[in-house]
Amino acid sequence: MSRPGPAAARADAVTASLERAADHFVGRFTAMASPCEVLVDTDDRALALELTRVAEREARRVERKFSRYRSDNLLHRINHSGGSPVRLDAETALLIDYAATCHEVSGGMFDITSGVLRRVWRFDGGDRVPAPDAVREVLRHVGWHRVTWDSPTLTLPEGMEIDLGGVGKEYAVDRAAGLLAARTDAACLVNFGGDLFASGARRGDHPWSVGLDDPESTGRALRGGFEFTRGGLATSGDARRFVLWQGRRLGHILDPRTGWPVEGAPRSVTVLGPTCLEAGSLSTLACLQGPNARGFLEQQGVEFRIL
Repeated sequence: MSRPGPAAARADAVTASLERAADHFVGRFTAMASPCEVLVDTDDRALALELTRVAEREARRVERKFSRYRSDNLLHRINHSGGSPVRLDAETALLIDYAATCHEVSGGMFDITSGVLRRVWRFDGGDRVPAPDAVREVLRHVGWHRVTWDSPTLTLPEGMEIDLGGVGKEYAVDRAAGLLAARTDAACLVNFGGDLFASGARRGDHPWSVGLDDPESTGRALRGGFEFTRGGLATSGDARRFVLWQGRRLGHILDPRTGWPVEGAPRSVTVLGPTCLEAGSLSTLACLQGPNARGFLEQQGVEFRIL
């Protein structure tokens, strides 16, 4: 999850703006360190603004609750529990259960304790990599198998942390989309930093059209994106977070067993799934498969693009 803004009160405020775009409205705001949009297929400006504000409030709620950069939430209490058990609320327990399932199906590759590796890695586009001894030292604090999870109670060993950044933004998209669907029959597309959910077909039974970012030139759309009416869309890759080492581009998705970037991972994996959370998890799991990413996704029976 994202780093908080310079003032907590300002970061938590509703700041949405709205503009007309052809035959729909686009609401915009910033949350989770990402540009966020809500596209509403309606001619009702007041409705579109209301829905955008609902989505923004939910994005900020999820960010407040699950950001590892805050010192006033449950995640901070978990990560500073010093080995003592912490009882979780139902929503947090749901996300931990989901992450535990991803860990199991990935053979341990998807691991929410691996965020501590940020202590030695800086994926800033430079050419610096950590010393092997530094990576080995941090790896002593990585490994979901070291955690005791007896829902709803979590016991985290001293020195370990959990990081829900790998699921938090996608979860926020699904949550916001659900709140909008409860308020309107108008088709909506929620987009938090490139993680999306579309609630249904646009007027005239038209699909939503979403382009793919070019990993060689971020901000430029490639041909051959997605057209869909309902579902979640998410991308994982090295377009924005990487290091250059020995003539190789190393992406930010780390193998929790070695503490190093996954070898042979695709530049970009985009998945269309039933929810944004599932799409995001599958795109990450595919990257964790390295050169076997395509075969893994073919087995899942989902629509995808690999670059």
